[in-house]
Order: sequence, then structure tokens, then C-alpha cells
Amino acid sequence: MSIARVISEEIGGSPLARGAQRGEFRDWYRPRPRDAAGWREYALDVARPFQGGEWLAALTPALAPTGVAADRLRGVANGEGVIVSTGQQAALFGGPLYTLLKALSALAVADLLVRETGVPAAPVFWAATDDADFEEASTATVAVAGGARTLRLPTPAHASIPMSRVPLDDSIGALIRELEDACGSAANEAPLAAIRASHRPGTTLGNAYVQLLREVLEPLGIAVLDASHPAVRRAGAAVISHALDRAEAIERALRDRAAALVSAGFTPQVEQVPGLSLVFAEEDAGEKRRLPLREAMQAGQRYAPDLLGPNVLLRPLLERSILPSAAYIAGPAEIAYFAQVSAVSAMLDIPTPLVLPRLSATVVEPRIERLLARLGVAREELADPHVVENRLARAAVPPRIADALMALRRDVDANVAALQSADERGLIPGASVESLRRAIMRRIERAERRYAAAIKRQESELMRDVATARGALYPGGARQERVLSFIPFLARYGAPLLEMLRADALRHATTMLGVEGWRRESSSAGVAERV
Repeated sequence: MSIARVISEEIGGSPLARGAQRGEFRDWYRPRPRDAAGWREYALDVARPFQGGEWLAALTPALAPTGVAADRLRGVANGEGVIVSTGQQAALFGGPLYTLLKALSALAVADLLVRETGVPAAPVFWAATDDADFEEASTATVAVAGGARTLRLPTPAHASIPMSRVPLDDSIGALIRELEDACGSAANEAPLAAIRASHRPGTTLGNAYVQLLREVLEPLGIAVLDASHPAVRRAGAAVISHALDRAEAIERALRDRAAALVSAGFTPQVEQVPGLSLVFAEEDAGEKRRLPLREAMQAGQRYAPDLLGPNVLLRPLLERSILPSAAYIAGPAEIAYFAQVSAVSAMLDIPTPLVLPRLSATVVEPRIERLLARLGVAREELADPHVVENRLARAAVPPRIADALMALRRDVDANVAALQSADERGLIPGASVESLRRAIMRRIERAERRYAAAIKRQESELMRDVATARGALYPGGARQERVLSFIPFLARYGAPLLEMLRADALRHATTMLGVEGWRRESSSAGVAERV
């Protein structure tokens, strides 16, 4: 079996996110420790309030860990260790590739901390099944011949309900069959078997998401926490209550932080809605509603704790309060909004979470490599929706037509030059003659585009090949990792691809944390001591 190629890339993001990754904006972000000793000291500080393991006992129903994942969690609880967390909202068939990349990045950072500091560390994936963005959660996109195809759940009867309440009906069977077709000849049946076991009529999208991720991630040692579980709501009740009590102060702090960001030339990642707290409540029909400030003080009397949950700016602080989380592995948008999270943490007297960037990668499959070679196209060119098609279409124009168009251009240039030379008396301004030349050239360019468009229509196989390559690498003009489901990749390439991604995640973490620099400094210090 030919194996795919993995290309690690810069994660990118907004100027704010890029600056934060470089260690800038220390007023808004917790700085990373500088060396192994600093990380050890920091990790032990994080672990200290969680000694005794009560936190794990409280959250075990929501984690339901098994195997290697359970062993790592027990090692953290009993050994005064820490968690490296990441997370994502629930999505059909496990979500895009970056879901897997986040989880592997958390695993890599946890492994590095254990290796370099001796502090026990375990990765945890926070499955945000309490999120209510159905539009984003209800789709899965797969690459097929001719482009990318989006599989979509039917809209539920109630809008704005958390994914833990969105039911899967009999229509899920047809979507699974489409997913299986997109996987083609699967070398690894396990991911598809996990899909069939988790995504079944009668369960919910949130439950299916959690079950699938546990099947994929737990054998790697990554525990999956169901954010909608009552155990999480109970553990976080004090944070939610405090956020409601301090709602007005939090609003002022966020308003001031937004002003500071704008003054520095940045756009706040999360728009502040005046008059609303950072707490959601689930109403009788299950619909989520963000509580206004005027209701905040009485919310604890009106709603049971398991009906109240955090919004995106409060969630990292709730997590930091109930887990000994030493770092959160984030995508670019998350990194940007952590500049606002720190304003909330100051109001709630909760330590500001440390945020680290996840691995960014593209999987280039052998069939796509061959297609790119045949087309003579570089992978990066496909990011633009029109450049490749236009170039290939122009190249496919019959030589006699191309030569005639080129000769026409030369004739226009030569004849206009002759006209300007013949007008010795300056009867017409030179600018007018030049305007005439440009107008004729525009008509020629228009003719070239029409020929190219005709070629596109005739060269349907060529354009289909381009669409196939783009659908596999830049579906909809976006990075592959942000759109395509990770299940077909695992089904086609199995454990070898997973090991390649793990290796890339470890290299990314090693570079991000500056581990090689730690070792050089430690070695130099040791030499100095011996001298």
C-alpha cells in the first residue's frame, strides 16, 4: 500500500494570533516557561491545588476513560501531575482533520513534559457537546472524484439546541454509505466500524461524537471528556455562579480589553454583545439562551446547575478550574480570543490558561500526487480558485489560434508605433493613440478569455482533474485540515499515517517549546559547573 505524504505548515491566523505564537503581548497572554526547570516549576504549581485526585473522581463519569487513557489519568491524579488539554465542538463523523491534529498535538506536548521534566502529564480532549451551532456541526466534507462533497444532517425541529440533544434519525444510514463510498478501498476498517457503531438512529450527535473520538483517541492515551455530562456541570458550578455574580465587572473588563486591542490595531476575535453575561442557560425545550446581565444575579435560583454552561470566553477558565490543565492546544482563532480570556480570568481570580498552537498539516495522497504531476501543477497553486484552470485552459488552446493571437498583439504594437511615428505634426495627442492601443489589447484579451472558456467547456476531463485535486487539498479554497473529514484518511492509510502525524506533532511540539534550546543550555550549565 502506498502511504500518503504529510506536509507540516505554519498554522497562520490573524496578526494577533501570529504575534501571540511568537511570545508577544504578555499583558494579554500567559508567557511560556523558558526551559525544562521552568516548565517543571510551572507544572507543579498547576498541579498543587489538585492534589489528592478528587478532581478525577468527580469527572470520571464524564471522562469514562479506559485502557491507556485511564492509566495516564491515574498517573496524573496520583503523581501530582498535569493535563494538556484541547477540544472542539461536536461535529458529524468526528469533524475535520484539525480535530485529530489538535488531539495529537496535546498528546505530543504531554509526552514532552513527561520526558523533559519528569512531571506526569496526560492529554484530554474536551468534546464540546454543549455547543449549539448546528450549521457548523451538522456537516462532514469528503474528497471525491470531481471535487469535495458535503454530507449534511437534516435540520432538527428545534433550533439552538446543544449537540448533546440533536437526535440522529434513519437518514444517518445514507450519510454513512456516502462516507464509505468516499473512503474507497479501505485498508483499515476500524474507523468505519467505529462510525457505524457510534452514529446510529436513536442516539444524539453529541453522544456519537464522544463515542467515536473515544474509539479513535483512547488507544493513543488521549481521554475524551463529554462537556455536557452532569459531572462537568457540577464540577464547574462554582465558576458559573461566580461569573454570574461578577457579570457586570466582566463586561467592563471585556469592553476595556476590546478597546485596548483596537487601539493596538487588532480586531477582537469574539464580538462583545452589550448587556449579556458569559453564561448560557438551557430552557425547557433544550434551546440555549445567553443570559442578560439583568437576569444574572437570579439565575442560580431559577436554573439547576446542570442547565447552566459557559460561553467561549468562559469555557477555558471553567476548564482551568476543574482540571489541572497546564496548557490548552489551540487553533488560530482560539489563540486570538485568548487575549480576551485573560481579561475575564482577572475578574474571576482564576489563573490565566497557557495557550499553545496546534500542529497544522496537509495530507497529500499518492493519487493526488500523481494527478498534480500529470497536470504540472504545484499544490499551493490550487489555493486560488481560478488561476490553475485559466492557465491550463490557455495552454490547451490550439497552437494555430495561440500563434494568431500572439501575432495580432505584435501587429497592434507595431501598427500603433507606426501611427505615432507618422504623425509628425502631432495631429492627435500621444495619449489618445496609446488609449487606442490599450482598448484594442483589451478586446484581444477578451477574445483570449473566450477561447479559454471554450476550452474549459470542451476539456471537461482536464477541468475535472483540477477539481479533484482542489477538492482533496483546498476544498472551497480553504486548507484541507479545516474542511475534510479525517475518517477517510484513517480508513485508507491506517496506523502508518497515524504514526506519521504523531511524529510530526512531536516535532512541532519540540520546536514550539524550544526543547533543543533547553538541552543546549542544560549542557552548557553542566560544563560550567564541572569547570
